[in-house]
Parts: sequence; structure tokens; C-alpha cells
Amino acid sequence: MSPHPSDRSSGRPPTLREIADKAGVHTSTASRVLRQSEPVDGWSDSARRVRQVAEDLGYQPNLWAASLRTRKTTTIGVVMPRLTDGVVATMFEGIEEAATAAGYSVLLSSPPDDVDAQRKAVEFLISRQVDGLMLSSIHLPGTDFVESLPVRSLPVLLLNRHIDVGLPYVSGDDRRGGYLAGKHLLDCGYRDLGIIAGPDHASTSRERVAGFRDALTEAGLELPTNRIVASDFEVDGGVRAAAKLLSGTTRPDAIFTVSDTIAIGVLGVARDLGLSIPDDLALVGYNDIPVVSQLPVPLTTVRSPARKIGATGVGHLLSLMGGKSVESVKLPVELIVRASTQTR
Repeated sequence: MSPHPSDRSSGRPPTLREIADKAGVHTSTASRVLRQSEPVDGWSDSARRVRQVAEDLGYQPNLWAASLRTRKTTTIGVVMPRLTDGVVATMFEGIEEAATAAGYSVLLSSPPDDVDAQRKAVEFLISRQVDGLMLSSIHLPGTDFVESLPVRSLPVLLLNRHIDVGLPYVSGDDRRGGYLAGKHLLDCGYRDLGIIAGPDHASTSRERVAGFRDALTEAGLELPTNRIVASDFEVDGGVRAAAKLLSGTTRPDAIFTVSDTIAIGVLGVARDLGLSIPDDLALVGYNDIPVVSQLPVPLTTVRSPARKIGATGVGHLLSLMGGKSVESVKLPVELIVRASTQTR
């Protein structure tokens, strides 16, 4: 007689034979149905009955045993430094949601944002036999780093940052975003402009700066070298860079920062110097993290589709894992105008 949930006092999981007997199907049929991660349209009544019986009995598939048979772990490895950053965290939420919907688990490593730490993270994930790998913070130029990784035939996708050759990627359209920021400031009437750039090894930083320069070139303007200051992506970096730009005998009348967190640091320096935003200094950030719309002076910024970048990246990686080729993609960005800029 087939067991009923109330009869299972031993606490052991139900077997495929028990599920098949209760559902009135062959064991091989029950096995085939339960290997599907999600129900699909067009299932027969017997297949639906198998799923219901399995749920009633508390059946959980033995993923480890399945991985030994198929050499697949249904796990995606993700190397994602700076997870405390709101944009990066939102990107990871998109990854996890899309992976879960596809029946995959995500194994995350969040090392410091340097090459050696990221290499060790990759090696760790490979040792856990992930089916595909996603790298979110690769350093330019990146070719030597990629060639040094023991990935063999493991599918690899770059996310957010990218290198010029070698691997497909999913990112926001950072150059377009920088252009939108520059054109907005020019359209508002600002001409003495400054940039606080991120680290030079980040393609996101380079492309946002390049796009900003594109807008100036289009208007017949040049950006003096003393109006560009490098920084990291953090608030403290914005403080240090803003002090350089704003403490001299002359200062720009508008600043573009390649991240919102940098812009928050600029706001603190402007406050300490007695500068009014936007009357004395206009400011444009990048990413549109939630806090910037609630600042005392809401920040004009470029919205990057962080969650969609993560979800799209999973789709592309799954295609690679299925033996398909994929094209790199830059997702659209959007200028969000708020009170930190004004028409002069």
C-alpha cells in the first residue's frame, strides 16, 4: 500500500517508487516529470498528478546525486566585489531572481575589488563545479587576467564592466549616460565643467567620462586636464576629489561624477565651503541610487538599469551554457533631472 503523508513517521524522504505508486505511473515517468524544474504547458494529467503527489509527500530532489549523473550542478558562480554598494546589490538581486526562476542556484563570492582577490574567487567557484561564471568587476585591460584563469570550457560572462576583446558582456550604456550628463549641463548654460572620474581600470568610469567629453566636443568645447580628478567610487573618494576641484582660486560651476556615492561626497564639501547647490555649483551623479532623490537638494543623475543588467546577464549566461553564442549588449540609460541643476 502506498504511503500517505500522515503515515510517514520515520521522517525519511519519499522515494520515487512511492511517488510513482501513489500517482499510478511508472517510476521512469515520475523521474522524468520531477527532473523538470518548473511545470510546463501541455503536461498530461498523469504528470500533474506526479507533481501533486510529490508536493503532498514533501519530496525534495537529490541535486547532488543528479549532478553526479549529469555533471551539472545547476549552480551559477558570481564574482561581485563591492556588494555593499546599492547599485551592485540591486544587480545581484536581478541575478538571483532570474537564476531562481530558471531553476538555478547562485554561488556568490564578493572579494575586494583587486585582481588577485578576484582570481582567487574565480578559482574557488570553479572548484565548486559551477556550470557557468559571471564576473562583474573586471579590470582593464583584462586580457592577461582572463587568460590566466583556469576556466577551460566553462562559460564566462562579464557583467557591468567589460574588456575590449574576448568575452561577451551585459552592461548599461555608460558612454551614452556620460553624454546625457554633459549635454544636460551644456543645455542648462554651464560652461566651466569638471569631472570626478572613477578608477581608470573600470570600463564604467572610462566610458562615462568619454561620453561626457563627446557632448563637449559636439559643442566645440574642451575639458582642461585640471578639471578631471580621479577617485574611487566611494563617498570618501568624492570628498577628496571635490576638495581638489573646489578649493583652488577658480572652481568649476558644474561637476559630473561617475557615481552617486561620489556626488554625495561632493555635496558635503560644497556645504563645508558654503556653496549653494545649484546656485553656486551644479551637480550630476550616476546610477540613481534610492537615497539621492531624498537628499535636501535632490540629485540630477543618470539612471542605470541595475536589476535588468543582472537578470539579462543570467539569460545570456544560460544561453552560453546551452552551447549558444550571444552578443554583448548595452542596456539603455536615462537622465533624471532634479534640483541639483537648473537652467541659467
